[in-house]
Amino acid sequence: MLIPLILSGGSGTRLWPVSRRNLPKQFLSLSGDGTLFQQTVTRTQKLPNVAAPIVVASEDHRFLAADQLLELGVDGATIVLEPTPRNTAPAIALGALKALERDAEALLLVLPADHLIGDTESFVAAVQQALPAAREGWLVTFGIRPDRPETGFGYIRRGESIGGDAFRVAQFVEKPDQPTAQTYLSNGSYDWNSGMFLFKASRYLEELGQHAPEMLAAVREAYATGRSDLDFVRVDSAAFAKVPDNSIDYAVMEKTSRAAVIPVSCAWSDIGSWSALWLSGQHDEQGNQREGDTMAINTRNSLLRSHDRHMIATVGVDDLIVVSTPDATLVVHRDAAQDVKKVVDQLKASGRTEHSFHRVVHRPWGSYDSIEAGGRFQVKRIAVKPGASLSLQKHHHRAEHWIVVSGTAEVTCDENVFLLAENQSTYIPLGSVHRLRNPGKVPLELIEVQSGSYLGEDDIVRFDDVYGRA
Repeated sequence: MLIPLILSGGSGTRLWPVSRRNLPKQFLSLSGDGTLFQQTVTRTQKLPNVAAPIVVASEDHRFLAADQLLELGVDGATIVLEPTPRNTAPAIALGALKALERDAEALLLVLPADHLIGDTESFVAAVQQALPAAREGWLVTFGIRPDRPETGFGYIRRGESIGGDAFRVAQFVEKPDQPTAQTYLSNGSYDWNSGMFLFKASRYLEELGQHAPEMLAAVREAYATGRSDLDFVRVDSAAFAKVPDNSIDYAVMEKTSRAAVIPVSCAWSDIGSWSALWLSGQHDEQGNQREGDTMAINTRNSLLRSHDRHMIATVGVDDLIVVSTPDATLVVHRDAAQDVKKVVDQLKASGRTEHSFHRVVHRPWGSYDSIEAGGRFQVKRIAVKPGASLSLQKHHHRAEHWIVVSGTAEVTCDENVFLLAENQSTYIPLGSVHRLRNPGKVPLELIEVQSGSYLGEDDIVRFDDVYGRA
């Protein structure tokens, strides 16, 4: 059984302000159809005899992953939740343990959820070429044939052939400087380290047990003492906190004697920065990549990305990244795009929230958009999915006014339950136990006006919640 293992961690720092902690890049539509996560899952469906995927995701992103799988119509997928990020080696171990419950001989195709691959046919062919070596017990990685002296990637040096299109890994090399990268490109024996793998689940656990036994023991304990919750597999948080943090490269691949590499050219990019996205996208005659309402006058080799109802205009500039969202705008030279993370670090240090949340915040039941805020008031636009419901809750410091814009709302306010149609409104007094539900077949949209002495999202007491947050 060939099982895709989709690694969907990521903290949303390198493509800020579009990507953020609560909505990282794998769940965004950045290039092509669908989000990067959906594109990754869809690529695996092109493989013959492939099983439903296993997804390892953060607790914070569980409903994003579930909703995006639902949009694709994927049945039978398993979502394993990491309570704490511990890098790729433990995440893959969790996936391997789950895969062995399905099939003792399961092959795992390990794929990061946030990569872009422009040539799916070449990717599928490379996976099929790697199958014989993986069945023979090799830990196969996919090396991307370099087309430029890139300093932002690690490299793999190919050794002797082990049959077919596979080679023994002679050496893993850290990110080089520019002259060294040029040497690797000219040499022809070096490929970029893609972070994609194919191997037997059992073989990976064997190698992990040999080279990182403490990690494997801790992962096994966390998995064994976990539980199922809704459609998710939750590992034990206390046990998983003891798992060492390490990547598969350092924990296993650089130590095993059975590492193999399949070279592939598949228009791959890890979208590790805005400059990488610019490189991978389509350009106009001036070398610009533009999305949204943009105007570029005497502008060359730049990326311009605007959100709805906002125009970006540039005049007489070259090699810039200009990205606008409803609450933040980034302007950076393409050569400095790797330093965007420093902005995120400063936002964290100053106690701001723009590194974590967008103005539009996604929730399991829908989303809300913070339209306006003042000293003792806040206005939100709330969207609730058909059939979805917010928790039964109360607030200690604020009252709320609800005005229905479209759809039908079922409102619980203390002992009263009633319906509101379009253009109708109601008042939720401070301290009242209340709930909002969409009983209809179309999305519910309403305007919420909050007023009170404290309007933080943590002023909430949940009594009942279908999403397990009570």
